[in-house]
Amino acid sequence: MRYYLTLNGQTVGPMTGEQLVSYPVNMQTPVSKDGSPWQPLYVYPELVELLRRSEDRSDSKRIVCGIMAILFGTLGIQYFLVGKIGGGLLTILISIITCGLWEIVTLIQGILMLTMTDAVFNEKYVYTDKTLPIF
Repeated sequence: MRYYLTLNGQTVGPMTGEQLVSYPVNMQTPVSKDGSPWQPLYVYPELVELLRRSEDRSDSKRIVCGIMAILFGTLGIQYFLVGKIGGGLLTILISIITCGLWEIVTLIQGILMLTMTDAVFNEKYVYTDKTLPIF
């Protein structure tokens, strides 16, 4: 099945359910299934299940990224885990240039990651267009 969603006033799609839940959606996001009328996401049980599973993964991703930022922040692993390859490479380069002092920034970043909510984490690190989101 193909789904469409309305995001920031624009129609996005067609896409699979797995692709749909990778966007910043919630239970009230308008969704159309194979050209049907627009309805909130919660009307489609298969999408609700996929959304719940993706939220569970984001929680573990936030925790893993926070721990990696604290332990191995200069290697940029936290950026590679959220798909920010450029950010990971820039972190390595900055760490080399600063002779490892960048670890202080990544240590603070890791602590903040562990204390923020999943929604804030996703907004700041996963769904952003920034190459190197720091705080």
